[in-house]
Amino acid sequence: MTGISVFDHKLLADSWSTQEMRTIFCEENRIQKWLDVEAALAKAQAKLNIIPKKAADEIAKKAHYKFMDMEFIFAEFKKTKHPLVPTVRGLEKACKDNLGEFVHFGVTTQDIIDTGIVLQFKEAMQIIKQELKLIAKALVKLAKTHKNTAMMGRTLALQALPITFGHKVSIWLSELDRHFERILELEKRLYVGSIVGAVGTKASLSDKANEVEKLTLENLGLDVPNISWQPARDRFIELGYVLGNINATFNKIAHQLLILSHNEIDEIAEPFGKGQVGSSTMPHKRNPAISENAVTVSNALKANLAILSDIERHEHERDGQVWKMEWKLLPEMFLMLSVVLANMKFALSDLEIKKDKMLKNLNTLNGFVLAERVMFALSDYYGKQHAHEIVYENAMLGIEKQKTFKEVLIADKRVSKVLKEKEIDALLDATTYVGYAPKLVDEFLAKIKNSAILK
Repeated sequence: MTGISVFDHKLLADSWSTQEMRTIFCEENRIQKWLDVEAALAKAQAKLNIIPKKAADEIAKKAHYKFMDMEFIFAEFKKTKHPLVPTVRGLEKACKDNLGEFVHFGVTTQDIIDTGIVLQFKEAMQIIKQELKLIAKALVKLAKTHKNTAMMGRTLALQALPITFGHKVSIWLSELDRHFERILELEKRLYVGSIVGAVGTKASLSDKANEVEKLTLENLGLDVPNISWQPARDRFIELGYVLGNINATFNKIAHQLLILSHNEIDEIAEPFGKGQVGSSTMPHKRNPAISENAVTVSNALKANLAILSDIERHEHERDGQVWKMEWKLLPEMFLMLSVVLANMKFALSDLEIKKDKMLKNLNTLNGFVLAERVMFALSDYYGKQHAHEIVYENAMLGIEKQKTFKEVLIADKRVSKVLKEKEIDALLDATTYVGYAPKLVDEFLAKIKNSAILK
């Protein structure tokens, strides 16, 4: 990749989680996971007296990247054009006394690669879970602090009715709580290995095939599948959809932060450190670059999600043209999501909330956003439908004549004979018409205080 990349943003370069995710999906770790599977297999087979114990001991001892002759492996790759055989030969070469002959005994390439990538996914998911926990804590803090902070709620892009910022944030948090539950549910199905041979029948694994599979996967901390999943990729599709769902939530949150940062709205501001520059030519700019970066990467992730379901379309017992798509799609999704989460953790952990501007924006429409409240106050006297007509007529009149809502209400005798000016003033106080938002926030936080995402 050339030029400036969103993946190389200074913030991201300093992000532990993003760097760790890169490490998980780097070439060295990928090969190491293959070696881990080969070592676990050898140990299991030795325990079952299928291969000599001294062979298993030597294989396990040398099954480390540091013992691999990478020049030899790369040369083998150019010659064989095979993804795994060069590493198998590299491990064989590293073993002394010809004990490497027992490497990769009875298994197939897909066994090793599938099991290895599951181990990578297991590591990567721990980072995703950790980042979600940290973001959830930031959202809890925002929800508690701003459960009473009135702001304008907007529907169809326009001002609707007052809400509180804490209520908005609580809804974001509720999504993350469900995403975390989805991860926990997914993990029960995802963390399985594959030791089944060339077409899933275990034909080459001896009469102890089931024991070989069980012991190998136990050595790796993985579960045993109920049958071969070589041509059944639903687990990985589910993984992608869970990652994509999390990504969609943060796409929304980051986009909302961008909108609320617009000068014309100016209700929040993401952290802007000393020395940070918004523009090379406009010195006054304090661009919401972090949220913008999150949206950019999030949008890119969606492209992978769009074609993910194609990995299920295996022809017969294995289909390389479909299978190998996973090696690109899913690691990239993990990497991109880690970037999004790193950005959002940074933005949400120190978000500036501009209460005064929120209050000012509540009064942008000169009281007309309280039309619903006035309607219900009049409905006790006129009935709901009649009250709606009265308020509608006054709202349209005031907007067209550029008068305040209070002015047109007081001028309407149908209103003034029911509501006194003091009552109208009280009804038009937007800060007191946030419904049960503060109470709902408290109730919600009480409900999820023991959720896994907050532990």
